[in-house]
Amino acid sequence: MILKVQRNSCFALVAALYFLGQVAVANAQLPDFTPLVESASPAVVNISTKQKVQTRAASPHMPDLEGLPPIFREFFEHGIPEMPGQDQRREAQSLGSGFIISADGYVLTNNHVVADADEIIVRLPDRSELEATLVGADPRTDVALLKIEATGLPTVRLGTSSALKVGEWVLAIGSPFGFDHTVTAGIVSATGRNLPNESYVPFIQTDVAINPGNSGGPLFNLQGEVIGINSQIFTRSGGFMGLSFAIPIDVALDVSDQLRTDGKVSRGWLGVVIQEVNRDLAESFGLERPAGALVAQVMDGGPAAQGGLRVGDVILSVNDNAIDMSADLPHLIGTIKPNTKAKLGIVRDGDRETLTVTIGALPEEGEELAATGDRAEKSSNRLGVKVSELTAEQKRSLDLPGGVVITEVLSGPAAMIGLRPGDVITHLNNQAIDSASTFGRVAEQLPKNRSVSMRVLRQGRASFITFKLAE
Repeated sequence: MILKVQRNSCFALVAALYFLGQVAVANAQLPDFTPLVESASPAVVNISTKQKVQTRAASPHMPDLEGLPPIFREFFEHGIPEMPGQDQRREAQSLGSGFIISADGYVLTNNHVVADADEIIVRLPDRSELEATLVGADPRTDVALLKIEATGLPTVRLGTSSALKVGEWVLAIGSPFGFDHTVTAGIVSATGRNLPNESYVPFIQTDVAINPGNSGGPLFNLQGEVIGINSQIFTRSGGFMGLSFAIPIDVALDVSDQLRTDGKVSRGWLGVVIQEVNRDLAESFGLERPAGALVAQVMDGGPAAQGGLRVGDVILSVNDNAIDMSADLPHLIGTIKPNTKAKLGIVRDGDRETLTVTIGALPEEGEELAATGDRAEKSSNRLGVKVSELTAEQKRSLDLPGGVVITEVLSGPAAMIGLRPGDVITHLNNQAIDSASTFGRVAEQLPKNRSVSMRVLRQGRASFITFKLAE
């Protein structure tokens, strides 16, 4: 019995020593962030803004606000439309972060931190406050460049985001909820992430805890170099949920350099409307796998039109940079300087080709196309639609050489794929539709049980859709 107890104790001791050894090895592999924080923190700043906001003055019938709960107090402070009283102005503040990139006072932050501000205050780590001037801002990338009047300021080390790898340790310093110089760490979850309505930023995705007030703050690698600007989070609760997104520093520095020298940002522009290539479209266009950007519309007189790009072309590369997702195309084109040439690798009618296109400058606002009309009708019952030819006026207003407009949707494939009266069909099964008779002929020859593509123009916006005809 004594021997058994001793043997069990020995086993327990060995197991404990092994566990402690494993913990020691794990701890030895974890990074020590303290040197990075000590060296980088002095260049991270807090940013607050003041903005005049319209509100309503108190009236003789206004209740005593001090005795009300906060939710009702805020309601009355913002005013009630039916309540008498004169308009007045009050100050509203927002909090964000930023970082100093030059000893003479240039500061990078997010555009949304300083947008519409009447006054911008930068608070340094020593608690001194300086008023900042907005040098310039770019809403498309959410980057803003500020200038404070000071010299000999501490600066961050600027790195590059192009070499960033998924799984790499990163660290953020900022002012979440106004708590200055808060440090959070995590890893890179993905690179080149595309977000809805964000066409020109290939975001860095991390699991670093980011909250309101972190916006505009730096994201560091283990070498203490800034590789991104913390910009957005994905959340359903309003707080951090494990998904945060940073603007790559390569993008931010290009924007800030242009803002400093030109006061604005110039981007390359191709002049096309594109859409994602899904499995059915890939099959329809003869691609081995879903990839590239499908050209759904070519702007009249734009760089793409002048360079010979056509509707139905699938762009697979730009200057030998592969296009895996359609959202990759705006990123790549946007980085090309206007009036320079670019090589586009495309697939046209199942064959690979290379086009050389002179990139234009991205206009401030796009133009809308119009679509209307009813004509003498012809029908194609195989698809379940009645169509008519476009008038000369419609062709001119839509800038189309031909096509047919849907006047009625019957039961059948057209109804199932969501076609509507007023939609204009310009291509069917990779063939241009120049008349109602052409449409009927192509429709009758459509293959069965195979993905077929159709280009549809709806309210000025073109897109390809796919469908299959059953036996």
